[in-house]
Amino acid sequence: MSILALFVLALGLSMDSFAVSLSSGVALRPFKFAHVAKIAFYLSFFQALMPILGWLLGVGFVNIIQSVDHWIAFALLLFLGGKMIFDAVTEKQEEKECCFNPTKFSTLVQMGIATSIDALAVGVSFAFLEIALIQATIIIFSITFIASVTGCYIGKAFGTRYSRVATFIGGAILVSIGLKIFLEHTVFA
Repeated sequence: MSILALFVLALGLSMDSFAVSLSSGVALRPFKFAHVAKIAFYLSFFQALMPILGWLLGVGFVNIIQSVDHWIAFALLLFLGGKMIFDAVTEKQEEKECCFNPTKFSTLVQMGIATSIDALAVGVSFAFLEIALIQATIIIFSITFIASVTGCYIGKAFGTRYSRVATFIGGAILVSIGLKIFLEHTVFA
């Protein structure tokens, strides 16, 4: 696989992280680069870790995971997105802070797993295609980090002007990603 193909693959893998970062940027209070970097790091870490795990664990384990990965991603994203929607709908007029905290450790881990679980299968293909795993991992991490930082800043720009609506839309995006993953693995499989 060429470097260009790895970049394209990494860009494709990073799209769910980008969408979750948009939602995180909306909810992030206070908005600081350290928080953005933390979110981007976790999303990138899991996005780079899953192909390594797939490569290490092999086809047998992935077949087991593939039978439930969509349920795991759907449940995590439904929970996170549902919480954001609930926060937006129940937010009082004088409240400016969103209850959804995208920098909380448990939230970061849930978002990281939910957005990267499909990358497990990519790791298996790396083993069969004899891909340079370290090089691929660095590229996936880097592209996802850049996409996540960009997503947070775009989310902030939108969320600052329309915080309640943006929080609702951010939650809807997370739920939509969960539904997309679920439907791709059940109805359209």
